[in-house]
Amino acid sequence: MGQLQERYKSYRIPQEAMAKGIYPYFRAIEGKQGTEVEMGGHKVLMFGSNAYTGLTGDQRIIDKAKAALDKYGSGCAGSRFLNGTLDLHIQLEKEIAEFIGKDDCLCFSTGFSVNQGVIPALLGKDDFVICDDRDHASIVDGRRLAFAKQLHYKHNDMEDLERVLQKLPAEAIKLIVVDGVFSMEGDLAKLPEIVKLKHKYNCSIMVDEAHGVGVFGRQGRGVCDHFGLTDEVDLIMGTFSKSLASIGGFITADADTINWLRHTCRTYIFSASNTPAATAAAMEALHILQQEPERIEKLWKVTRYALKRFREEGFEIGDTESPIIPLYVRDTDKTFLVTALAFNAGVFINPVIPPACAPQDTLVRYALMATHTEEQVERSVIALKKIFVEQGIIK
Repeated sequence: MGQLQERYKSYRIPQEAMAKGIYPYFRAIEGKQGTEVEMGGHKVLMFGSNAYTGLTGDQRIIDKAKAALDKYGSGCAGSRFLNGTLDLHIQLEKEIAEFIGKDDCLCFSTGFSVNQGVIPALLGKDDFVICDDRDHASIVDGRRLAFAKQLHYKHNDMEDLERVLQKLPAEAIKLIVVDGVFSMEGDLAKLPEIVKLKHKYNCSIMVDEAHGVGVFGRQGRGVCDHFGLTDEVDLIMGTFSKSLASIGGFITADADTINWLRHTCRTYIFSASNTPAATAAAMEALHILQQEPERIEKLWKVTRYALKRFREEGFEIGDTESPIIPLYVRDTDKTFLVTALAFNAGVFINPVIPPACAPQDTLVRYALMATHTEEQVERSVIALKKIFVEQGIIK
């Protein structure tokens, strides 16, 4: 056995969880994602999805993806930089830019690769990148890849952010990168306060709208639009893998910044371009989002109901302001156990443990779709209340 294999042969944490019957990952879904799914012959309520608009099984999107497959084939066999650009990609970029409210847009094969590539492409060794402690892993990886000096501030703590900024050179490029909606806790970035600090300390701002598009703002334009601050935010990114029912991501900004990224961003020019089917699916989802405002209204109606019911039943749900509802457990082993017991009771939720959160903040993540009903929420609340009481998490 080689040195590399020797290093990892003792890694048995997943096997230990499997032996206890509480391993929660890689559970196979046997059909379309919806509010109820089949898994191993077991029907469960799906409260572990990021499909906030409930569009992943929409036949209109499926038909557009099939038509693109017929017209363009299964893939592009190259990067956007060379042979992998379709008229479909260009059209989607134009529509995304118009929708978000920026000059131009680039579409990537994944949302993760947007943050992973854009941040290092923008910043040099004399620049600074400043991140919230709870920013998504893709932002963390993008920050690590940059030559810029890396700084961070306590989650949503504007005094701490100002403490960081006031030590930096006024003439230096300073980029604040922050999630619009924090993906585990469901709270929002304090964007109005961040914008004030931007002007006070001559900074730029990049907002990750992965969990904001399709949820907040006019027609689901995101948290920046929700706060009326789109023009104040320099770069806005998002994904297609959540509300837009596909796979991929985008970055929007002014024309000059996009021109730079189009020719220098490594995850853009050295990755194969997104498939025709995925591109067409995202475009159709974007059209539906704009044509059916009632979809977002339904999402918020069922979200308000769920928030009310969890609070009434005594769950600790933190400061969430979104369809992402954290149910705090504050114990790693119990977090796995609760997830397994919920699955057995017909409710699919996701465990959140370190490094996705601090050890004392473990939780199960409950997320809503526009297609959920209040009856489904009620069934899940009753099942989860029983489990949380039996485990001594709540009274």
